[in-house]
Amino acid sequence: MKAMVINRYGENATFEVAEVEKPSVKVGHVLVKIAASSVNTVDTMIRTMGEELPLSPETPAILGMDFAGTVEAVGEGVTNYAVGDEVYGCAGGLADLPGMLAEYAVVDCNLIARKPKSLSLREAAALPLVAITAYEGLTRAGIQAGQKVLVHGGSGGVGHVALQLAKYFGADVYSTGGGEPQLKLIKELGATGINYKTESVEDYVARHTDGAGFEIVFDSVGGANLTNSFEAAALNGQIATTVSMCELDLNPAHFKGLSLHVVFMLIPMLHNFRREEHAKILTRLAEIVDDGGLKPVLDENHYSLEQAGEAHARLESGQAMGKVVIDNSPSPNAG
Repeated sequence: MKAMVINRYGENATFEVAEVEKPSVKVGHVLVKIAASSVNTVDTMIRTMGEELPLSPETPAILGMDFAGTVEAVGEGVTNYAVGDEVYGCAGGLADLPGMLAEYAVVDCNLIARKPKSLSLREAAALPLVAITAYEGLTRAGIQAGQKVLVHGGSGGVGHVALQLAKYFGADVYSTGGGEPQLKLIKELGATGINYKTESVEDYVARHTDGAGFEIVFDSVGGANLTNSFEAAALNGQIATTVSMCELDLNPAHFKGLSLHVVFMLIPMLHNFRREEHAKILTRLAEIVDDGGLKPVLDENHYSLEQAGEAHARLESGQAMGKVVIDNSPSPNAG
């Protein structure tokens, strides 16, 4: 089968087209013909940082975590999937799990679910990593209807999903963005936009919460921006973040009694730890999508499997609006 392979890591690492052996299905797994895959920031980090990251696979490596496709073979012990089922998930591209930048992949059934009926395979491929991350963060923060929720980076991959899920759960949602295109998308997705470049945290907290702060802050920017999240949060508030590899003064969090939830959704894949939770979340997300509560935003550009390098460059440029998707094996149903 055809696959895109990285033979060495680094800033100038490139993908090469290779013919590799088609994988054989095994116990508890299914063989999937991949229709589409999507690019996440962690994919670009692995490509450029390689051995500096403990989750990078050994080279030559097939990267790519998210996918959607059609089951072609079912392994022993698998009873909930059959040949022809359309599935989606985040199931490879790190450690010892081969990635999705290929025509086929063998994936653990605990890391996948049937794709949303209302989405094309191409659209479904955009969701798994970012949607699981957003769902985990909001549910661990105990989101409830009527709460005021702030999403930092609401036009980004994780942010645009967190925004929609928070609204679906009945929250009053606000979101930061840094320009007119971002703020326009935030508004279209149903949240109140906040231009963080022109309005201070103190000002927007006063304007939108009468100074009380937001009960939940979902920070998909993280790092130094966590200090803004601490400032924006209400007393005894909840902070969920996807980026906490930093050193921060936690005094503001202490004196507000804040709870910090760090979301690292790759743990089940890396450590084979409660993988079945991802299958459950993906199934729930498909229900939310088909109920009209979530719609992935896709970047306007299309990329073939051979253009994986260009797809990575698009995400790294910061110019993409929505998820960057790769068409692994385009079909009439790939969207």
